[in-house]
Amino acid sequence: MARRRKLRLAQVAVVMGAFAIVLWAYEYGPNPGVCGVPNEAGTCTNVGCHTGTTNNPANKGSVTISFPNGLTYVPGVKQHLTVTISDPATTQQAWGFEVTARQSSNPATMTGTFTPDDQYTQIMCSSADLNVFDAYCLTGAGTGCTFPSSAPACPAKEPLQYMEHSYSGYARTLGLVQGSGTYQFDWTPPSTNVGNITFYIAGNAGVGGPPNQNGDHIYATTFTLAPGSSGGNPPTISTVVNGASFLPGFSQGSWITINGTNLAATTRIWTGADFNGPNLPTQLDGASVTVDGNPAYIYYISPTQINALAPADAAQGPVPVQAAFGGLTSNIVNSTESAFSPALFMFGPLGQKYVAAVLSGGQSIQYIGPTNLYPGLTVPAQAGNIIELYGTGFGPTKPTTDFSQTFSGAPPTANTVTCTIGGSPATVQFAGLVAPGEYQLNVLVPSGLPSGDNLVVLTVNGVTTQANAYLTVQ
Repeated sequence: MARRRKLRLAQVAVVMGAFAIVLWAYEYGPNPGVCGVPNEAGTCTNVGCHTGTTNNPANKGSVTISFPNGLTYVPGVKQHLTVTISDPATTQQAWGFEVTARQSSNPATMTGTFTPDDQYTQIMCSSADLNVFDAYCLTGAGTGCTFPSSAPACPAKEPLQYMEHSYSGYARTLGLVQGSGTYQFDWTPPSTNVGNITFYIAGNAGVGGPPNQNGDHIYATTFTLAPGSSGGNPPTISTVVNGASFLPGFSQGSWITINGTNLAATTRIWTGADFNGPNLPTQLDGASVTVDGNPAYIYYISPTQINALAPADAAQGPVPVQAAFGGLTSNIVNSTESAFSPALFMFGPLGQKYVAAVLSGGQSIQYIGPTNLYPGLTVPAQAGNIIELYGTGFGPTKPTTDFSQTFSGAPPTANTVTCTIGGSPATVQFAGLVAPGEYQLNVLVPSGLPSGDNLVVLTVNGVTTQANAYLTVQ
C-alpha cells in the first residue's frame, strides 16, 4: 500500500502539581496576594519577602501591561498580554511580577482566566483568605507550565487566580537582561459584560546574583479595562458551504465554511494551546458556531470567515447554523445536512479547477497539475502514477472515529469509494481519515487517458464529488 501522509496536530501537555514554597526573594514566584489588591497581603515589601518601599521615588523604574485592544475588553475574547518590568539601575538584573484581575466594583471577585503561554510564567490559585493556595506548575531550571486555552480552572476552594513568573522565568532573566524584563501570557475575560475590570500588578526589579530580600525595587500599579463589543453589531452569516467544494451541503464530521461579517475580531487558525487534551476547540478568541444546536469545532477565524468541523449529528435535511461572538449571536441560516457530502480540496483560489494532488511514495512532495499552475512546483500526472487526493465528507470510518477529537492511525472509510478519471475507472488503493475532517485517497492513474485536463469524480454511497475537479495528465 502506498505511504499515507497524516496531518499531525500540535497539542500541549498539561503539567499539574500542587505545592507551596516560601523562599527569600521568591525566585520560584511569590505567594498569592502580593500585587496590591485591597485587603490582601500588600505588594511583598514586608518581612519575609522584600525590604524597602513600594514605588519608592528614589527608584526610577516601573511595571506596565500592554493590552492589545487598549483599555477595553470584549466578553469572552482572549487577549495576549505583555508585562514589562523596567529599572535603569545597573544593579537590577533579575525580573519578576504577579498580577490578578478583579471586578472593579468588588476587588474580592476574580474576573476572567489567565493562561500561561510558555514555561516562564505560572498560575497560583488561592482561597479568599489567602491561607490555602496551590501553584500549578513544576519548578526547577528549564521547567514551567503550559495549559490548553480552556484551562486551568482554579478549584472552588481557591477561587482567586494569580499569574506570575516561574523559576524558569527568573532564571532566564538573571544577569542576562539589563534595563527591563518581559513576560507574556493570555487572559480571557468573562463571557458576559461584568462592567469595569481592574488589573492589580506588582513587579520586582531584582538584584543580580543569588536571590535575597534586600536591594530589590518593587513597583505596583493598576489598569482598568472597560467593556467593549465586537463593533456594536452582532455577527451575520451570509452563506454556509462545504469547506472543500464551496458548494451547498455538508455532513457530520466534514469541513464547512461560514461567510459573513463581524464573525471574529482576529484572524488565525487553531494552535496546540487551543486544545483541551485530544478535544478539538469549540471556540477561538470568543468566536464559535453551532450546527443544529451542537457546537462545531473551530479551525480558522476572521471577521468575514470561519472554517469549522461539523459536529456529530444524525439529522438529515435543512439544519440551523448560527455563529456567536462577543456575547452576541448571528442570524440563523439553514443548510442541508446529508449522510455523505464528498468533496475534493482544490489548488488555487475560490473558483479553482484543479484537484489538490500529490505524487505518492516519493522522498519529497511532488505536486500534480499543469506546469503553469505553480511554475517549478507542479507537473502533470502520468499513467501508472499513484496520486494522493484529499477531501472531506466521505462518511464514517471503520473502526468508528470520534469527530470531536484527534486520533492516531488512518482508519479507512466504512463505505467503498470508487473513482473515475476522464471517465475511465481508476483504482482507489486506499481511502481513509488522516486528520479531523480530512480524508486521503490514494488513486492509480489509469492508462489510455488523453493528455490535458481530465475530470476526477469520486463516489461514496452513490454520492459524487463536485463536477469541476480536474487532473492534468500527460
